[in-house]
Amino acid sequence: MKKLFIIFVLIITHQVIHADEMPDSKFLKVCADPYMLPFSNQKGEGYENKIAELFAEKLDLELKYEFFPQRIGFIRNTLKAESEEAIGFKCDLVMSVPRNFELAATTVPYFTSTYTLVYAKGRKLDSIIDPEMLGKFVNEGGNEIKIGLPDRGPQQLWVFYNELMGSMVRYSGQSGDPKLNPGQQMIEDVASNKIDATIIWGPTAGYFAKKLKKDNVELMLLPLTDDPKKPQMRFSYSFSMAVRHGEENWKEKINNLIKDNKTEIDKILTDYGVPLIK
Repeated sequence: MKKLFIIFVLIITHQVIHADEMPDSKFLKVCADPYMLPFSNQKGEGYENKIAELFAEKLDLELKYEFFPQRIGFIRNTLKAESEEAIGFKCDLVMSVPRNFELAATTVPYFTSTYTLVYAKGRKLDSIIDPEMLGKFVNEGGNEIKIGLPDRGPQQLWVFYNELMGSMVRYSGQSGDPKLNPGQQMIEDVASNKIDATIIWGPTAGYFAKKLKKDNVELMLLPLTDDPKKPQMRFSYSFSMAVRHGEENWKEKINNLIKDNKTEIDKILTDYGVPLIK
């Protein structure tokens, strides 16, 4: 019995020590979407890629990715999936998850942004300088517009409260093809005048607006604001990074990297057009 107890203690001790160690002594293994700009892609062109490069440099580790589309099954197939090549897991850090994400242990938030109303300048919506003006423009001004929206998300609630459901053009929020970016499609449809406006996540809006400006298409981005009287009308969200539950030392190391490199992180996000809420 005593021998069994000693073995049990050794196993538990090993697990605790292992949970507090760096997950990998050679690589910073990042879980990422292979296709979803401005966040990440296989070419390393997203802002998550750039922040991962910064962290790898600070940790003096080689950067390595485990790519999987960031949709249902992402955490199971990346952060929680055991490596098929070596001891440990396929990857050890997710670069962006909502602050209160439950499937993994979240770090301190490193940015807050909001959903954004987007339209092309020089057309019929130039008089709209605040999102709240849009409902009156349509319902009292007798103007017909097309607002492109995904089939799920807080944007639909905003459109409902502003009595604009009749102006909505539905887009698939998540198609069967992980290479398709619905936010990019809606922005490009605004630019090409297929729709008059869209409401999408601020980082996506800012990134593609910067790209389209090079093609002489100037987009107006108007951030939606939270309504303190209607808790359900929430459009700003904070994002953290994520590690596995129980890896407290690893999480704290990432927390310190976020805090110590705040200026560099903010610059990366700003360079990508991310509208930051301080």
